[in-house]
Amino acid sequence: MKPLYLAIITLLCAVTALAAPASAAAADIAVVSSSLDPPVLMKGDTGTLTVAIQNTGAETVAVRSARLYGSGVVPLSEPYPSVGEVGAGNSKTFTFTVRADGGEGTFYPVFVLDFRDGAGSLRYPVPVQVENTPLSASVVAKPDAFAAGRTAEITVRVGNPRPNAASGVQVIPQGTGFTATPTGGFIGGLEPDGSGTVVFNLTPAAETDVTFRVVWRNGINTHTTDLVLPVAFGEDKRQADPVITNVEVTPEPGGYRVVGDVMNAGLESARSVLVTPGAPATPVDPFRVYVVGTLDPDDISTFEVTFEADAGVEEVPLVVEYRDDDGNRYTATRMVGLGGTTAAPLNEREDEFPVIGLVVVVLVALGIAGAIYYSWKRT
Repeated sequence: MKPLYLAIITLLCAVTALAAPASAAAADIAVVSSSLDPPVLMKGDTGTLTVAIQNTGAETVAVRSARLYGSGVVPLSEPYPSVGEVGAGNSKTFTFTVRADGGEGTFYPVFVLDFRDGAGSLRYPVPVQVENTPLSASVVAKPDAFAAGRTAEITVRVGNPRPNAASGVQVIPQGTGFTATPTGGFIGGLEPDGSGTVVFNLTPAAETDVTFRVVWRNGINTHTTDLVLPVAFGEDKRQADPVITNVEVTPEPGGYRVVGDVMNAGLESARSVLVTPGAPATPVDPFRVYVVGTLDPDDISTFEVTFEADAGVEEVPLVVEYRDDDGNRYTATRMVGLGGTTAAPLNEREDEFPVIGLVVVVLVALGIAGAIYYSWKRT
């Protein structure tokens, strides 16, 4: 019996001796790094997970397969069914496509490396961060009020509060009832805590809502963030404001003459400024319309207009017409009292000249006829 026991013990020692190097060699395989592109996923994002291993021992290790499994962050690509040998001091990388199906947080899909020759397997949980924070957008400059047809400058700022960079950032105005120049603004890449601005020239045709859509990428995944700007019409505090002052009304035969000053009390230039009498007045020569031209802020100019008015009219409007830098037309009106004075109608003044002229012509003709008759009598 003793020889049988000795044989069994010898066989077990031999098997142990053969298995020990394989197990020891497998223990020399270690995960040295892992990386994810993009570094932080959002829910529904697809990314690329790369795991690197290295043989830190002095012997070759035979690897049968490599795979990844987990929940929350799940693999989309197939496992590696056949890996092969990893030489002493060599390294090898494995790449898996993963998708974030869970909520926010840090998930740990498990990387599994199976060895040959019964040497067991290596399991390594790989950390993957999922955060759903989007890019932020805000309007940092706009006018106090909008007006139909008037171009307004809008500045949109986009910030990146995420822990990883965003790429391909652009801002696109969307909606109806307005035109925008440019039709889209490109910012490009935004590092964490970085920001960029885009300036648009917005011309509304009606009250509306303008949606500034921020489009950006997290790795290969496209995301959007919307910023809505209500456009409501009102009085612009900076626009030109022509004011008529120092008005003097002088009755004249056939009408009235008004002399005064027009001043721009606004903060923007008034262009193509015209002053003209309004109904019930009827403009007449020589100053039916007075052309002032451009009035910059705080500029002042004199004007003079002439007009007719029916008996009983006590006041007439003076109309100031002007345009802004975009060519939009505006008007301002100042009522002017006629002071109870009455001017002789213009047609009466015009009739006086023909009567006097006729008398003069008759007298000259009679003088010439008398001279001719006197000369004829003497002869």
